[in-house]
Amino acid sequence: MAKVKDDNFFKNVYAVVQLIPVGRVTSYGAIASYLGSKGSARMVGWALIASHAKSGIPAYRVVNRNGLLTGKQHFESPDAMQASLEQEGVRVENDTVVNFEKLFWDPAQELL
Repeated sequence: MAKVKDDNFFKNVYAVVQLIPVGRVTSYGAIASYLGSKGSARMVGWALIASHAKSGIPAYRVVNRNGLLTGKQHFESPDAMQASLEQEGVRVENDTVVNFEKLFWDPAQELL
């Protein structure tokens, strides 16, 4: 698959997030790195906060580099992010994805 490329960083983030397979997760930093902005993990987070006003963007599949659900406070309820992941078969304990390394989806590897 070709690299996602557009002049709008938020649109690029949304395009990558829409490609994360069901039952998998990625990190803010992995998306930023894939988009050529390695130090912009926080900006990916801002894009995902803004994505809540849009439909079809599974922002709940993006966690921090340790598998922690750091963005959960930006969902409609404190448990919505975890509930969405668990509906897809992703176990979460103490706000952390269980088997994070196994479930991690790296766009740089998967979207070659």
